[in-house]
Amino acid sequence: MTGGLSLTWWGHASATIALDDVRVAVDPLLSDQLFHLHRYTAHPTAEATDADVVLVSHLHHDHLHLPSLRRFGRDVPILVPRGGESLLRDLGPDRVLPVAPGDVLEVGGATVRVLAATHDGGRGPHTRIAGPPLGFRVDAADRSAWFPGDTELREDMYDVGRVDLALVPVGGWGPTLEDGHLDPVDGAEAVRRVGAGLAVPVHWGTFWPLGLRRLARANHQRLFVTPGERFLAAVADLTPEIRALLAVPGERLLVS
Repeated sequence: MTGGLSLTWWGHASATIALDDVRVAVDPLLSDQLFHLHRYTAHPTAEATDADVVLVSHLHHDHLHLPSLRRFGRDVPILVPRGGESLLRDLGPDRVLPVAPGDVLEVGGATVRVLAATHDGGRGPHTRIAGPPLGFRVDAADRSAWFPGDTELREDMYDVGRVDLALVPVGGWGPTLEDGHLDPVDGAEAVRRVGAGLAVPVHWGTFWPLGLRRLARANHQRLFVTPGERFLAAVADLTPEIRALLAVPGERLLVS
């Protein structure tokens, strides 16, 4: 492998994966507040909108965040679950690419394989707009990354193929972790099924409802504070040959 690989986690499920000179943004949520949720990490820098392609895993507001998507360059393609493209009509029809599981695209200098996920695919309770929840495998410059999106464990994770970097959602924003998510132990099992050089937990330690920290201390510890460390411990126990690291929001992590 000759290309470089790095990751910058912006908090929640938002990250920029750099495969050599190809920059892939996933589920950008770059605001400090979303409805009743408040960010408890550093605000993302302008670098978070520097990308060659944007991947959106599903239509929930904390993953398809319209104000954040509008901050990317007008020539940057955005992959969105098929059925949700109407939400992005003001971003330009030529750059919004509706996709479904099984699709394979050459876009932004990368090969993107669209994967199935197990999660609610609707936009929310006040609209009928829906699309299939997605995961992605990205290959570029002889490097590879896997982002499953919000999902439960799936048998077809065995078919993804080993990657250099696994970016795994392992927590939530409270007060519970509903169906359609991986907890830290399930996240470690997902990485075992795929195989990876490095696994990094995301979707934890970023957003939490205002005021709920004092009212639900145990859930705050379980879903906000400790998922990352528990994921590292589970990976070490289940697949000690796979390296797992915590990313610091806003800091570039080089993948050797």
